[in-house]
Amino acid sequence: MGLDGWFLWFILFWVVVLISLMGIGGFFMFRKFLKALPKQDGKSDLDWQNIYLDKTIHLWGEDEKQLLTELVSPVPELFRQVAKEKIAGKIGEIALNERATKIDLDLIIRGYIIASPKRDHKFLRKKLDEMRIDTTNYDHLFET
Repeated sequence: MGLDGWFLWFILFWVVVLISLMGIGGFFMFRKFLKALPKQDGKSDLDWQNIYLDKTIHLWGEDEKQLLTELVSPVPELFRQVAKEKIAGKIGEIALNERATKIDLDLIIRGYIIASPKRDHKFLRKKLDEMRIDTTNYDHLFET
């Protein structure tokens, strides 16, 4: 039995598809692995994110949680919880550094801009415009 004709192309197609899918999955797993590696201080990025969340959980009101949920709604559902935790961790870090007594709109917007990758800033601006939130005070954060 020789591999010729349509069966050969079928096998080659699935080889390419499977290698591609494993490469994509491996890329995302490797990124997660790098975030979990301890830094010089002995804690990983994920550890610090959880520390900031734990230390500032009492500063969050129900309205602020709803706002954060609304802001991350454009993120695909598969990644939404991870994005929400990352952004909340950055907001918590800013709140602790500024010794804030409450998470407010300004902290949420600044944390969201800083925590978001630059490639997503266009979508973030669009979402903030939809929510009628003025971004002129935050233009300097979009540029960095």
